[in-house]
Amino acid sequence: MKTKWNLKLLYKSLEDPQINKDVSKLEESYQNFKKKYQAQNYLHDEKKLLEALELYESFDLIQNPLYYLFYFTDIQNGNAKAEALRSSITQRLTNASNQIVFFTLSLAKISKAEQQKILTNNKFKKFHHFLEQIFITSKYRLTESEEKILNLKSLPGHTLWREGQEKLLGNTNVIFKDKKMSIGEAMNKIPELSLRERHGLNEQVMKMLKSISHFAESEMNALIIDKKINDELRGYAHPASATIIGYENDEKAILNFVETVSNYFPISHRFLKIKQKMLGLRTLTYADRSAPVGKTKRKISFENAIEIIKVAFEKVNPEYRKIFENYLRNGQIDVFPYPGKRSGAYCSSDEVRPTFVLLNYTESMKSVMTMAHEMGHAIHAEYSKTQPIISRNHTIATAEVASTLFENFAFEEIFATLSEEEKIIALHDRIGDDVQTIFRQIACFNFETELHLTVREKGTLAKEEIAKLMNKHMGSYLGPNFKFTELDGYFFVYWSHIRQFFYVYSYAYGQLISKSLYAKYKADPSYLLKIEEFLKAGGSKSPEQIFKDIGIDTSKSGFFIEGLKSIEADIKRLEKLVGNGKKKK
Repeated sequence: MKTKWNLKLLYKSLEDPQINKDVSKLEESYQNFKKKYQAQNYLHDEKKLLEALELYESFDLIQNPLYYLFYFTDIQNGNAKAEALRSSITQRLTNASNQIVFFTLSLAKISKAEQQKILTNNKFKKFHHFLEQIFITSKYRLTESEEKILNLKSLPGHTLWREGQEKLLGNTNVIFKDKKMSIGEAMNKIPELSLRERHGLNEQVMKMLKSISHFAESEMNALIIDKKINDELRGYAHPASATIIGYENDEKAILNFVETVSNYFPISHRFLKIKQKMLGLRTLTYADRSAPVGKTKRKISFENAIEIIKVAFEKVNPEYRKIFENYLRNGQIDVFPYPGKRSGAYCSSDEVRPTFVLLNYTESMKSVMTMAHEMGHAIHAEYSKTQPIISRNHTIATAEVASTLFENFAFEEIFATLSEEEKIIALHDRIGDDVQTIFRQIACFNFETELHLTVREKGTLAKEEIAKLMNKHMGSYLGPNFKFTELDGYFFVYWSHIRQFFYVYSYAYGQLISKSLYAKYKADPSYLLKIEEFLKAGGSKSPEQIFKDIGIDTSKSGFFIEGLKSIEADIKRLEKLVGNGKKKK
């Protein structure tokens, strides 16, 4: 078992000459593709069009260099050589990929009549969804020259701003009990502390975030204005349109979904009122939103966590356990926190390369659930590989369904081993996770929407105004029992998701759909066949169609209301368990 990434699955080292060979090969492949097809009339020639599509699909096989360098810098933050090499190769591959921008643009120009012929032609079956998405999004595409300009400006207009903010945060520290700790480490520490220490460390972190907010002010305004320019050029109607359409969701359905969840924020208020009672506090502050409600916080060693997840996965399907064991054996999971490693957790997968999972395991139940969550992504990636290469890359909208579903499998295994007191705490934490994943993320979506619209109207927005806006929208889901300070709003400086515009809705969307899948599975274990039909679908269809195929209609708000009411049922259960018991501090 390996607990650190084995990046030799990609390359031997930064000095591996194969890195440059692969970059050069990709550059050459793009150039050759351009020479062969840019001046050739292949759009109305079935044989030539199929040949071009097959060659276009093969480019995924030689994209290793950037993946390797992103992984490398995530576990060796500050490695100047790796960062310089990544920047250099990013620019080379951006220039190279610009050579084939013409291809998808030319496909988008195919007439409506020809589009229908191609989509109903069985010879194009494996390219059906790829082509369908190009045809659907054709109205948002620009000329070849304009697309090249947007590609080239993405590095200085977006990526480098974000990296600058990450570096600033990574080099900003606070002192707690005579120990210097990063902002990320302090954020993770705050919920674990006693009331006095929790509030003290939170105030110190927020003051520090405010002190560096001048850069975040410039960064956020630059990112939003850059996006505004792109959106106006492409003709996107809503600030979130590009993200929703990019995730292959139906825009109207998603905006209705956001409105539906926002209307049910009182469910979150109800839970937080119980939390307030369990904590024995007169009012709650922003620092208290994730505070634990009990002292029986058991530590779960990594070895124990592995066994829990193995058993949980085995009960559902032994194949899931085998995949997990293979990842541990091959060095595809980087487990523990260490200096130079980025915070948080993620699973990175694509069409052909090994999938890598990053964790920062801390012997908590939350860490176990995070591991199950990321392995849900990984198993989804493995099952998606049953699709042709061009249809393997599932969208974020379906990815978050798989991850939260596998959390449910692990939770059941842990819950059965708990004492009655621990079950109360676990149920509280489970509802709390739903509140964070569904209501908090939709509140964030609403914050992003108002932020983008305000910047578009006024030109720029001062950091103080951004902070006020953050407090306004966090208050909408936290409810009347929360007391905010001016400092709390500076959490926007730290929240990385708002730099990945409107991504957050996918968490709420995925969580509610996975609740439905899990309920169906519990009622009838044979429904697992339908679940695996979803996992194997990869990116072969739109999310709405994938779920419709297994009996779920996500276009109707009633479907999501059903999931929201299931959270309310859990809250009622918690209210009964807590009853008139003693308050906990």
